[in-house]
Amino acid sequence: MKKILFISSTGGHLTELLQLKPMFEHCDFHIITENTNANQWLTKTYGEERVDYLVYGTRSHLFSYVFKFAYNYFKSIQLFRKIKPDVVITTGTHTAVPICQIAHRHGKKVIWIETFANAKTPTKAGQMIYPIADLFLVQWESMLEVYPKATYKGWIF
Repeated sequence: MKKILFISSTGGHLTELLQLKPMFEHCDFHIITENTNANQWLTKTYGEERVDYLVYGTRSHLFSYVFKFAYNYFKSIQLFRKIKPDVVITTGTHTAVPICQIAHRHGKKVIWIETFANAKTPTKAGQMIYPIADLFLVQWESMLEVYPKATYKGWIF
């Protein structure tokens, strides 16, 4: 059974990622998201052995974000070693970038699903992962103009 790491930042990205919940029955899954009060239900639902959290940070507070991102990068290395995924699936955004880069360097598959929220413009995180993703999915056909090598599969909602 493949070990799949599902990772995203909190909010809409996590809501999108959890649309893939039917896959959980067919794989050895693990979830990583940001640590917020709104996300604690994940541990209660899936158990401590299947859920980990990174520090929540937003680029609107740039000074603290730089330190939080650095912390999350090193914690991502630690989590990658612990989880040992075969595949990383993510709906983004900045929270997922380090794990995707680490997975790519270790020869693991990276599947990026560009957010439903963007129908015409790329995300910064998506632009960073696009060159290294094994499969880059877009939810809007118009996004193929932005990411010509992407695959359009429609909405995950």
